[in-house]
Amino acid sequence: MSATLIYVLSRTPDTLLDRIKASGVLVVATRNGPTTYYQGPDGPTGFEYDLVEAFAQHLGVKVKWVFPDNFSDLFPMVESGRVDLVAAGIAVTPGRSERVRFGPPYQTIQQEVIYRAGESRPKNVADLIGKRVAVIADSSFSTRLKQLQKQYPGLTWQAESDTDIEELLYQVATGKLDYTLDDSNDVTLNRRFYPQIAVAFSIGKPQVLAWAFRKEGDASLYRAAKAYFDRIEKNGELHRITERYYGHARSFDYVGTFTFMRHVAQRLPPLIPLFKTAAKKYGVSWRLLAAISYQESHWNPNATSPTGVRGLMMLTRPTAEHLNVDNRLNPEQSIMGGTRYFLKLRRELPVEIKDPDRTWFALAAYNIGLGHVMDARRLAVKLGKNPNSWPDIKQVLPLLSQRRWYRQTTFGYARGREPVQYVQNIRSYFDILIWLRDHNQSGQNLNAPLPSSLLNTPPSL
Repeated sequence: MSATLIYVLSRTPDTLLDRIKASGVLVVATRNGPTTYYQGPDGPTGFEYDLVEAFAQHLGVKVKWVFPDNFSDLFPMVESGRVDLVAAGIAVTPGRSERVRFGPPYQTIQQEVIYRAGESRPKNVADLIGKRVAVIADSSFSTRLKQLQKQYPGLTWQAESDTDIEELLYQVATGKLDYTLDDSNDVTLNRRFYPQIAVAFSIGKPQVLAWAFRKEGDASLYRAAKAYFDRIEKNGELHRITERYYGHARSFDYVGTFTFMRHVAQRLPPLIPLFKTAAKKYGVSWRLLAAISYQESHWNPNATSPTGVRGLMMLTRPTAEHLNVDNRLNPEQSIMGGTRYFLKLRRELPVEIKDPDRTWFALAAYNIGLGHVMDARRLAVKLGKNPNSWPDIKQVLPLLSQRRWYRQTTFGYARGREPVQYVQNIRSYFDILIWLRDHNQSGQNLNAPLPSSLLNTPPSL
């Protein structure tokens, strides 16, 4: 037997990880949604999207995304080897663990019963009996209800296989369903878009989310993912990605969101051409400019504060003069001036601050002044935090109102909690405007969950 043949016969077969690296492609199944993968203004984005893309970059490969028609198709895809892993906000359950190998947990969630705000709130599982309840078929919610049915034989529900959780939330918001079940992380993001939904109560113990891998065969890809999650948990990247998608959404204001939706219909339409003109001229998202303006003035061109700031973008007199804005109450001048000022602040930030954090820093500076933001960065260094990370800086900014800390700064006292809330609000308004754009394009009736006073969402969104 030749040496070459002996080598071929004795050679260890390539692992799955080897084959992925050789092909240069990692095939991943997911589902569309705010907690997983969706099309943002600059292309694909989402919590799972960021996690997977960073993992693929770590491996030196590209991602091929696969979107099954139904949630129930996810596990057969990875079991059969059609995809390398599933990254779709999957809750780890004993039954699922018999079918797939789960990676390290990266998020803890709680199952919640969702009802329409203003209706009678169910207090326990018994209150669901005889009501219109629907959940996604073959989901952890369906499994949970089957377990509860043993204790509550009268409990019934619809198992929907050709829809998604957002559609069920929409049906609850419009009164077509009484209740559905959803994960707490999904509720956190979606309640901004459907302010009519509310959490009735939690069911069961908290669960963890994890990626799903094929149980049969080698575990090379699983081990690589485990090492990846160990690394991003230790270096803080997992926290930063989580903060990017959930940090601003946790502070939900029902009245504020409802008012924003009303103003989108009533006040925004005549201003859209002005925001678009500024956006095109200066290369920035018009929806971001609109979100800033709403936070500043609620899209009131004549807004004036007790401190003297005025107009749609609430410019001070010195800032307006510096930006050559003659009339702060002129909508076009205000928007153009505010856009230039925002981009000026963004340019003046240290180059070490990268996107998207750079945008959040600039927004904070728009609200509180660049000097105070730089003070917060210096305090962050003293406290052992990352001065270029918005999740870290948002923890430091409130310290500027405490004498112990502002005595150590150059610019002194500041109401440091305000820019944190300011940035969170703008991010939420921006997300809602993007969501409205996507749902207008899909033809979904946005007006149904809202009173008649909120009809006629601008088609240009």
